Amino acid sequence: MKKTLGWREYLYIGSMLFGLFFGAGNLIFPVHMGQEAGSAISMANLGFLVTGIGLPFLGVIAIGVSKSEGVFDLAKRVNKRYALIFTVLLYLVIGPFFALPRLATTSFEVGLAPFIDPAIHPAFLALFSVLFFLAAWFFSRKPSKILDYVGKFLNPLFLILLGILLLLGFLKPLGTISDMAVQPSYQTNTFINGFTQGYNTLDALAALAFGIIIVTTIRNMGITEPSEIAKDTIKSGSISILLMGIIYTLLSFLGAMSLGEFPLSANGGIALAQIANYYLGTAGSILLAGIVIIACLKTGIGLITACSETFVKLFPSRSYGFYVAVASILPCIFANVGLTKIIQFSTPVLMFIYPLAMTLILLVLIGPLFKHRPHVYKMTTYFTLIAAIADALLASPAFLKDTFLVKGILKFATDYLPFFTMGMGWILPAIIGFVVGIIWSLFQPNAFRESTIE
Repeated sequence: MKKTLGWREYLYIGSMLFGLFFGAGNLIFPVHMGQEAGSAISMANLGFLVTGIGLPFLGVIAIGVSKSEGVFDLAKRVNKRYALIFTVLLYLVIGPFFALPRLATTSFEVGLAPFIDPAIHPAFLALFSVLFFLAAWFFSRKPSKILDYVGKFLNPLFLILLGILLLLGFLKPLGTISDMAVQPSYQTNTFINGFTQGYNTLDALAALAFGIIIVTTIRNMGITEPSEIAKDTIKSGSISILLMGIIYTLLSFLGAMSLGEFPLSANGGIALAQIANYYLGTAGSILLAGIVIIACLKTGIGLITACSETFVKLFPSRSYGFYVAVASILPCIFANVGLTKIIQFSTPVLMFIYPLAMTLILLVLIGPLFKHRPHVYKMTTYFTLIAAIADALLASPAFLKDTFLVKGILKFATDYLPFFTMGMGWILPAIIGFVVGIIWSLFQPNAFRESTIE
């Protein structure tokens, strides 16, 4: 008898995936957008949802319909060497070199720093980083248990704590949204501004990174048929995306209402701290600390697990336990020593990878239309590479961006690449590369791979 999953299993996997996606940044971005958009929050939130949940859902669907196990399998459609480089860069940047150390720092700054004398922040940050990554290491040692740790325990606890704050915010609103001021950046192009805010969450990368965890979890539940794994991946992803959309909307409206009591804050973390303290005083600050630390911890567990499972497949000479240790120790160091410089050098790599990830996802989804011809994957990727380099240079440190050559490249990109300043300059080159690939493949009709999608 063929094994099938029930609604309870889908709910657990969806909860796990939501927990992996939803870190402190996802908590803070919509609140700040709400404060800036004010009475225009409905349209801004709609734009945010299109990219904030739309792009990661496309990533989940791409993993599902391709019946692959993650980034490397998808990127092999270009070629194996490219797939290896792309996969390693992706996991290093969203793992130990960037996202993981930032999780510890963010949870400390928002959750614990308000209770500690600034003079001893460095010592307490060091201690907190060790404890944070010790916990993340402990929960990441057994990837088969991540469904229990994140999906059945940490994420429900996070939702309960966050639910308390949201319930207070809507039962006793701080103000009426229609009365709230709209900041200049949202007075025109409101939808587009919300759209770009959601784009900058970079959760499309997370969808690819966590693909290996989803597939492994479903396999551990007894599903082995690739077509069934694909269907279960998409169904579970739908639950997590729906939950993300609801939470994003509530947080953005909470941010807009907060203007009734507080001025526009520098970031959503400050706004959340003010809201929590307003309703519950010191208890509210403790509640927010719990929300933020759990949000960061569950995402940290997911990133360490995904990095380790991927690297043990790519470089099997080392054990899974070895990679878990490395993925825990390195960010613990970077969270305390030179994090600002790490961010300065990691962000350009992140901006380089993002356009390549987006085009890969889109190519996989429309692959049946061109029978997954390698020429189309190659040319679209190579043309996108041009814009990706420009995106990386735009996000590079000043000492590089201010050089004569880079200034010239950025001026050319600004003048001739539509949407470049919005972070979407890759669209036109990707389209050109796609067309070139289609034309090239038509002259070599036998050089294609039949679709593996049923």
